[in-house]
Amino acid sequence: MRIALLEDDPDQTELIRLWLEDAEHTVAAFGLGGDLLRAARRDSFDLYLLDWMLPDVSGIDVLEKLRGEFRESTPIMVATVKQEERDIVRALESGADDFLVKPVRRRELIARVEAISRRSSNAYGQSDSYDAHPYTMDLRHKTASLAGETIRLTSREFELALFFFRHAGQAVSRAHILEAIWDIDNEDVSTRTVDTHVSRLRKKMQLNEENGWKLSAIYQHGYRLEQVAGEPLYAKS
Repeated sequence: MRIALLEDDPDQTELIRLWLEDAEHTVAAFGLGGDLLRAARRDSFDLYLLDWMLPDVSGIDVLEKLRGEFRESTPIMVATVKQEERDIVRALESGADDFLVKPVRRRELIARVEAISRRSSNAYGQSDSYDAHPYTMDLRHKTASLAGETIRLTSREFELALFFFRHAGQAVSRAHILEAIWDIDNEDVSTRTVDTHVSRLRKKMQLNEENGWKLSAIYQHGYRLEQVAGEPLYAKS
């Protein structure tokens, strides 16, 4: 998972980063809530891990802003020394998916992160295919079809299409795409390859309003695949 960590204690930051990276997750660390919010405007993540007590704004303020103004649906976990019931309730009512009491323990942290990852994966089912009418993705053979007609995709294009469908409705950054599809974690690498593949994918899959889906570029950020209103052209028999 691509995780955004908000923690103002440098020692805690490095320790948690080490634990998560050992578990094969990628971590982007921020010491201030404002820094994370600025990053969230231009980047995207699979999980936010927020400390409650911060020197600028509280983790709860960041949480509420992500859920409210940013309309962020990505899972969010709050970590804090606060452990009274009213604090836990406040975090959950503000939109947190989970709550971690400090001091953070390695095995508990990894278990909770993995649980969130499994819940996210289960949202797409456990079958060998993924359906987003009128599109069907055959996960076993890595093939895609539109209304039963096979779409000729390369392996990379298939992975990119599946990534977009699994993040439908979410804005995903070019950096997130590079990391997820090309396993490249380097901000200096040109993102032109992403734009080229997205353009080719949009054309091959006919991702347009006539088929009920729209793949849009987001200025200085990335892309968003979203379902649009209206009956898809290929839905008719």
